[in-house]
Amino acid sequence: MIRKIVNDYNEQAEYIALAKEIMQIRKRGDVPLACIRTYGCQQNVADGEKIKGMLSEMGFEFTDKTEEADFILFNTCAVREHAEDRIFGNVGALKALKKRHPTVLIALCGCMMEQEHIANRIYKSFPFVGLVFGTHAIHKFPDMFYKSITGGRRVFERGNDDLCVHEGIPVKRDGSFKAWLSIMYGCDNFCSYCIVPYTRGRERSRNFEDILSEARSLVENGYKEITLLGQNVNSYGKGLEEKHTFAELIKAIDDIEGDFLIRFMTSHPKDCSKELIDVIANSKHISKHLHLPFQSGSDRLLKQMNRHYDRAKYLDIVNYAKEKIKDVSLTSDIIVGFPGETEEDFEQTLSLVEEVGFTSLFTFIYSRRKGTPAAEMPDPTTDEQKGERFSRLLKLQERIAAERCASMVNSTERVLVESLNEKNGMLSARTSGNIIVEAPGDESLIGTFANVKITKARNWILQGEFVNK
Repeated sequence: MIRKIVNDYNEQAEYIALAKEIMQIRKRGDVPLACIRTYGCQQNVADGEKIKGMLSEMGFEFTDKTEEADFILFNTCAVREHAEDRIFGNVGALKALKKRHPTVLIALCGCMMEQEHIANRIYKSFPFVGLVFGTHAIHKFPDMFYKSITGGRRVFERGNDDLCVHEGIPVKRDGSFKAWLSIMYGCDNFCSYCIVPYTRGRERSRNFEDILSEARSLVENGYKEITLLGQNVNSYGKGLEEKHTFAELIKAIDDIEGDFLIRFMTSHPKDCSKELIDVIANSKHISKHLHLPFQSGSDRLLKQMNRHYDRAKYLDIVNYAKEKIKDVSLTSDIIVGFPGETEEDFEQTLSLVEEVGFTSLFTFIYSRRKGTPAAEMPDPTTDEQKGERFSRLLKLQERIAAERCASMVNSTERVLVESLNEKNGMLSARTSGNIIVEAPGDESLIGTFANVKITKARNWILQGEFVNK
């Protein structure tokens, strides 16, 4: 199915102007202030930057304090139950603020809002929330905002997947040297445990040239790290009239002149091609880091998860990456306690972790998501058993990570200096392989590339000193 590329943001100009005029009257301070809190994945962060871009055009400035804000927005995540519980608690805490300041508009958006039972709960239990919208309605935010502050009634907009990619939305980036660059939206995989295809819709790829144009602009404006985003970047290009693969796209971005680093996530093993591995191996700017979630080492569970690969296929692409990419850093996601997981299934996960030797892992105990096939599967494993397995997995990965970090002592690594760790006064940087390095240095290095000689290794973090190479 062909996805439509729509440049329709100019239609929102009227609502932006009207909202800007009204907010000059409704504001409580010198300028209207917005407080945006984003939960969940990097795609949510990128969505939040678009919303901030539109708010900026309405005349808003930003605050971290809800008490100061004229507009409060929680940008939500639906991947795990804990994230949802946090949202309900945080929204409930705003009831008293709304009573003190009736003109404050409280809003919720993101993946949680695309679930009907969640939206219904918000409508019934949180009457002080005036605006709710899902992931498919971000491009209409100025329209919805204007109606919320003038219509005298609550605005709820969700479940409107029109299969379009909406271009032209302004972005207010959170950082000055690291940038998110969305290349596609949605997911067609329907893993049995995952709510994302139901909240973000089917896959829609952005136009090849639009992505390249944005990447060039980021490099020209001094951004040092560009992270390409998609629920499954490896399937980029499906539905476009002019066919391109992800390997072709990332190579074209790599060909841009400049001093910058390319990262990408998330990468599905079933679509990770050897062509992509070859591009990374021969690149100038692409990080030598491959995040390739395998979720379970058991073929039986992988089939129940609807992952469309088995252990052998996963190891085939991993071993190819190790062969072709020097010092490749491999990371992954693992679910512990998927419904019906046996001790034998879990042991197969442990053996895969041992065989691959991951730099780090993102590990999760299975979280039931209403509306997914896995939520209806029998789950006889106790919470105690899941917790015990989780601890064993963490202990194994801690040993593997410590061994890998120890092997890097006395090497010199090129890093991007990211921030100052105020607790210890050290600069925090990150290698191409996505490993954190701490070293003493001047704050003027933040946002630049530098060389660090590794002098000490801890379980997850390296320590070193800046050197000229």
